[in-house]
Amino acid sequence: MLRFPLPSSLMPTSMRQDVSNLRDRLTATSQEAVTGRYSDLTAHLSGRIGTAMLGQKAIDDISQEQSRLTLREGRLDFTQRTLTVLQDSTNGLGARMQAALGSGDEAGQTSAASDAKSALSQSFTALNVRYGERYLFSGDATATPPFGSPEDLLSDIRQLASTAADAADFEAQLDTYFNTPGAGFQQTAYAGSPDSSDPDAVTGNDPAIIQVFRGLAVMALSSPDEAIPLLSGSSESASAAATTLMSGQTSLTALRADRGVIQAQISTRKDTLQIEATVLSQAFNDMTARDQYEAAADLQELENNLEASYLLTSRLSSLNLLNFLR
Repeated sequence: MLRFPLPSSLMPTSMRQDVSNLRDRLTATSQEAVTGRYSDLTAHLSGRIGTAMLGQKAIDDISQEQSRLTLREGRLDFTQRTLTVLQDSTNGLGARMQAALGSGDEAGQTSAASDAKSALSQSFTALNVRYGERYLFSGDATATPPFGSPEDLLSDIRQLASTAADAADFEAQLDTYFNTPGAGFQQTAYAGSPDSSDPDAVTGNDPAIIQVFRGLAVMALSSPDEAIPLLSGSSESASAAATTLMSGQTSLTALRADRGVIQAQISTRKDTLQIEATVLSQAFNDMTARDQYEAAADLQELENNLEASYLLTSRLSSLNLLNFLR
């Protein structure tokens, strides 16, 4: 029996449109079943779409601020750890040196000087810490390690001690070397920027760090093995260095406390943001959420309807002339 395909002009336009609509709804409902959100928020929310978009923007803004706070938190944590290393490595050294000087204990002085040199080296290494690709103690010169070899610093201080007229002259030269912008310390020891645009940062030329390095450097050279007359025996300069070191440790404690306050503020802000994000997300979800079980049921129904439509279309396309004329 001859079969003639049904001319497309005789196929109902509404059927073709229905099949197309079913496919579109199937795609949208499938997405909703996976994401749990309406695919067309504009149609779903109608006049409330502006409110929903403002809510989404607020959620996005909170997320960005949380990321920035997490970055600051990480940098501050590394900074605190480094300053702790610096402080722990120097604890008790000043008192030990002064005790040895006061009692004429040459062996104790040698031991304290050796430990001071070791602490200086350890501190230089610790302050070269990086967070990601950023050197934390280099100020704005974040791509540059702040400190090189402690031997360069010791060489400069050795020269000052060897040429100073007396203890007062030595102290004056140390003041100039360590505290004058662009002078010896910033030329020889510290390679970072003197300033930082990051208010959370601690630079390697912070007064507390400079005090510690000044005390350690002079103490390290007060060993009898160095044979520097100004620093030998019950040296006034060595005693002053021990006092400077202890003062630096006190300043380090204050510096760490300041950063601790910032850390506490960041933690409080993150907690507040988390509460805000939870409230906003709940409100946004209430407006835009699609019940996934309901979406799955609708998806099954749409698949059945589409399958039925394809079957009907197939039967219509295979009608023979006799059946068509009937």
